[in-house]
Amino acid sequence: MNQLERRWKREWPLHIMLIPGLVFIIIFSYIPMVGILMAFEKYIPTKGLFGSPVVGWKNFQFLMDYPDVGRIVFNTLYIATMKIIAGLIVPITIAILLNELRKEWVKRTFQTMVYLPHFLSWVLLSGIVIDVLSPSTGILNQMLGLIGIKPIFFLGDNKWFPYVMVISDVWKEFGFGTIIYLAALTNINPTLYEASEIDGAGRWKQTLNVTLPGMMPIIVLMLTLNIGNVLNAGFDQIFNLYNPQVYESGDIIDTFVYRMGIEQAQYGFATAVGLLKSIVSFVLISVSYVLAYRFANYRIF
Repeated sequence: MNQLERRWKREWPLHIMLIPGLVFIIIFSYIPMVGILMAFEKYIPTKGLFGSPVVGWKNFQFLMDYPDVGRIVFNTLYIATMKIIAGLIVPITIAILLNELRKEWVKRTFQTMVYLPHFLSWVLLSGIVIDVLSPSTGILNQMLGLIGIKPIFFLGDNKWFPYVMVISDVWKEFGFGTIIYLAALTNINPTLYEASEIDGAGRWKQTLNVTLPGMMPIIVLMLTLNIGNVLNAGFDQIFNLYNPQVYESGDIIDTFVYRMGIEQAQYGFATAVGLLKSIVSFVLISVSYVLAYRFANYRIF
């Protein structure tokens, strides 16, 4: 029995366990990719995918000439970039503050409370956001009214809408990020704090010279991996919170594809937009993976 046969005899149960996952990926990830053909067709539902007339690159050319494409791409990049920056700063700050707490039950209670929104869908959370920000009954506008500020229609004002998206997204996800950075803090050697304390460093200087450098590898890793999501500004969140009044500042690529494909039945055009976004996202993910490998020594294989 050669080495390959011995290895197969030892590992065949593991290979059998892979089959359900492979079948799932083939059915729901690879077979639907045949729909990419719609990007090159004037898709007619009655004629089907293989009977609709082929139009070549016309859908892509129409996309380039579409008057709102620049605004939509800008909205996507603007909202996604702000989410990435805020999504790094807030969890890091909270993790450092939690690490300073000495009472474990207080730390665990706060950690659990901020982690809960991560498990809720945007369908539910959007209802809470709408209630809180309502210009007539929302608690935030009532508090602003106490200091003489007129009610603000946060979800109907192009000036405020992107910031509401960023803040509400941070509220939902910063608890999950905090856990990651708290785990990174546990890997810092305690003797470094003791040595810095002997040298006369206070808590602030210890944070600057010990804590942040110790967290830097995971910070670089999270930042580089997030670059691949720069075109994903959050369809679920924005779709549940936006309205035609804020299309100017809130319409992103994903919501644009939904409106073109589902509401206006321009299937070929919507598929072309989605395909172009997927290609750009693939390039960005590849670049971010190379950066993560180079600067954070992160690799899958």
